[in-house]
Amino acid sequence: MKYYCIGIKGTGMSTLAQILFDLGNDVSGYDDAKDYKFTEKGLEEREIEIYYDQSHPIDPDTIVTYSVAFTEDHPEMKRVKELGLTIKKYSEIMGEVVGMFESIGVSGTHGKTTTSSLIKHILENSVGCNYFIGAGEGKVSPENKYFVVESDEFNRHFLDYHPMYSVITNIEAEHLECYRDIDDIRDSFAQFASQTERLIVANGDNEEVRKIHFTTPVIYYGFGFQNDVLIRNLKLEEDASRFDIEIKGEFYGSFEIPLFGKHMVQNATAAIIMGKELGIDKEIIYTSLKNFVNAERRFSISKVGETTIIDDYAHHPTEIKSTLEAVKQKYPHKRIVVVFKPNTYSRTRDFKEEFIDALNIADKAYLTEIDSNREYAVDYPGVTSKMIVDGLRDGDIISEETISKLGEELDSVICFMSCASISHLIDSFKEYVKGLEENQ
Repeated sequence: MKYYCIGIKGTGMSTLAQILFDLGNDVSGYDDAKDYKFTEKGLEEREIEIYYDQSHPIDPDTIVTYSVAFTEDHPEMKRVKELGLTIKKYSEIMGEVVGMFESIGVSGTHGKTTTSSLIKHILENSVGCNYFIGAGEGKVSPENKYFVVESDEFNRHFLDYHPMYSVITNIEAEHLECYRDIDDIRDSFAQFASQTERLIVANGDNEEVRKIHFTTPVIYYGFGFQNDVLIRNLKLEEDASRFDIEIKGEFYGSFEIPLFGKHMVQNATAAIIMGKELGIDKEIIYTSLKNFVNAERRFSISKVGETTIIDDYAHHPTEIKSTLEAVKQKYPHKRIVVVFKPNTYSRTRDFKEEFIDALNIADKAYLTEIDSNREYAVDYPGVTSKMIVDGLRDGDIISEETISKLGEELDSVICFMSCASISHLIDSFKEYVKGLEENQ
């Protein structure tokens, strides 16, 4: 079959395009963004064509899918409709792929990508697996039995999935442009859980998760003694996080992960349980976790001069808080600086105070103007990054043109955070530092 993916450089759409290609389909796509994005790597490896205008022909038997960032009045959306092409939702096509395998749907407000990546890593080191991870990573082989799929609650996408197993890492208020309130969000997760056939692995420390009446068998994990699987003897150290796992009162094993923060230990615990339930040897699980490398833009560390740079996908206050606490674990004696690009006006408005509290964990925070590809400033009068900056203990506005403001932070750990593309800011900062070094 032939597929045409509009918004093909988006994390989810890029991954879907790669999977459709691996299943033997003819795949191409369109995007507005001509700048290189990390999500292009898998597309380039498969030689999937990307178009940037409306001059190329599209075969009449092509199935079109699209990113929600592309509205109906976008020229390419108008064109495929005028051509009379079959158009399917991204989640609808993903649901079809999920049904082809014994799928493991990883859901949650936070931690989906890392938990999916951990489970995928364990299975790759043992029985093999297919995977769809929302960091632009996707791969499918019909020979593999299992399919690890990051299951996003945005726009209720995951309700098109009927996995064999599922994970719920947590439930929190998010995407309030799509949901009425936390009750609506929890009900959506409950429906996803009811569509899971064999087993649910759920974070029992999360209050909203505990409110769900599960009809599918569930294993709860966490730090609280009410859980089936307990995290014990936690040690958050500069080189790794170490912990023990106890299952229904009995010691199961000691583990370590090269990741930082309690939230990462919880994600790893979900992966350990899933591996155990799928019959993977404990030693393989242990080794896989110890040697794990996280997905792109998940606490990615680099250096320029004496400055440590962390590139992270955090974009919700809880994620920012967790990431900054993890930075403090790894760099306890360093000054911590944040460069944050808010994404969407609605999230900035809805979580203003929570953003302020989270960013104040850093010694200093810089914010860019809001970057949104699916909302418009005119619909949110008065909503700007300055709303947050004005509430910070030490905050400022920054842009690519004013990147020299970071010149005072060359001995710091600088955390660049956003779910939007922030690579241009990192590149600008690196060029600025190299320029300083050359002029010394």
